[in-house]
Amino acid sequence: MLLTIRHASLHTGFIILLSMVFVFAASLARAEATAFRQAVAEAASDDRELAQFYREANYTGIWTGSTPVERARRQALFVAISGAGAHGFPEERYDAARLLAELQEVRTARDLGFAEVALSKTFLRLAADLQSGMLDKSRVLPANNRDTIEQDRRAHLEGLTKADPVAYLRGLAPQTTEYARLMRQKARLEHLIAQGGWGPVVQAQSLKPGDTGASVLALRNRLIVMGYLERSASASYDARLKDAVTRFQDTHGLETDGVAGAVTMAEINKGPEARLKSVLVALERERWFNRDRGERHILVNITDFSSRIIKNDAQIFETRSIVGRALADRQTPEFSDVMNHMVINPTWHVPRSIVAREYLPRMQRNRNAASYLRLYDSRGREVSRSSIDFSRYTARTFPYSVKQPPSPRNSLGLVKFMFPNQYNIYLHDTPQKNLFATDVPAHSSGCVRLADPFEFAYTLLAEQADDPQGLFHGILNTGRETRLDLEHPIPIHLIYRTAFVTASGEAHYRRDVYGRDAAIWNALERAGVQLPGVQG
Repeated sequence: MLLTIRHASLHTGFIILLSMVFVFAASLARAEATAFRQAVAEAASDDRELAQFYREANYTGIWTGSTPVERARRQALFVAISGAGAHGFPEERYDAARLLAELQEVRTARDLGFAEVALSKTFLRLAADLQSGMLDKSRVLPANNRDTIEQDRRAHLEGLTKADPVAYLRGLAPQTTEYARLMRQKARLEHLIAQGGWGPVVQAQSLKPGDTGASVLALRNRLIVMGYLERSASASYDARLKDAVTRFQDTHGLETDGVAGAVTMAEINKGPEARLKSVLVALERERWFNRDRGERHILVNITDFSSRIIKNDAQIFETRSIVGRALADRQTPEFSDVMNHMVINPTWHVPRSIVAREYLPRMQRNRNAASYLRLYDSRGREVSRSSIDFSRYTARTFPYSVKQPPSPRNSLGLVKFMFPNQYNIYLHDTPQKNLFATDVPAHSSGCVRLADPFEFAYTLLAEQADDPQGLFHGILNTGRETRLDLEHPIPIHLIYRTAFVTASGEAHYRRDVYGRDAAIWNALERAGVQLPGVQG
């Protein structure tokens, strides 16, 4: 048996197999065919699904034959491996050099059987990475509670054998426009890093309009390279520089005042390497979220403090949002669900955890604390506080439920939007409108508060009412708690993205408010992902 390989070197630096031809004298002798099948069975025995696939195929190969179909599969696999770096994967993870060496060293039918399974195992690893990410998100990030969509290993092998191999491999990664835009941004940042980055950092803690000097010139030069300002040599913090700073602030989720204060300056001085880390993490997160989001859906980006309604890939509504505090038990989780109703003039059923943590200690000190709350026994009867000895109870034994009736002062405001879930998370109004103006609006106990809840409701109700505003206020004005079902339930996705790219190609970055992306990046590094120029 003779193996001939022709290969070429592509821009990634990997040796890529362009064609492989196995030359057989005429056909394998019976003994050689048996040796091949035995080798396949032996090599696949440590992988239950792979072993079952080959067993059902009578241990025939799908890669190592001499037919055009098998040659096409081999070529498609090696080309896909050569492009793994574009997705942020370490190409060594798929060890193309080892695979090529194993194929070159084939001398017997048994060697060929082992090579056959090696190709399948490499394909399965690459397919799983592309479709659902290379990390085990349940270990890296328990706060991400979204189910990952992934096929079993046999389904991948069967899918490959029934489809064009190039199309099959290309179709495994997320097909969203956001994923494609992130890949382009990754390439841009890598090019920038190779060219020296954004230049020297600004040696000033803060700068403002009217300032002059070397630090202002450094700030101007850095914003020019970043693409926020046209080239000039002025050393004055003039109107054009202020506009550039404002644009930078807008794309980084900062207060858009045009002043390069301490927070803005810290973000300006972050290098492209830090931004590339965010993009690589975002790519992995997109692979975890490789699913149909819905033609019409709600997208809550925790790090962006925003809630959006998307329809046919276009944003039709956006409002600023408040999310959970950066404490272990207050952070807003990541998950997907379906919003099916809203409650107008809601009662706040205070969660048991909040009662135990906040209100019981206050009522033990002063029975009339938080007087806007009402207490109810197990039969739903309101209980007067004067009849309760609060000192008798602990957080575990406190027998009363606590509620706040509908009112403009209700902690949920005048409307809440429901997608019943195990985390008791929902979107709602709030009387504390001042909190939306803070730089990092992470103030809740986990739920998401909306700055413009009425307008959010109108947009949802426009799908089922000619006068959504009239419908909403007709119920609101009664002052009674009322459930209003959505005739068209809408998927909702709570995500966490510190890097995203708009349809116009503008890259946006946000701060890692809960430290979740840092944990993902550390795991990616352990898995072999490196920044350009970094040697392992």
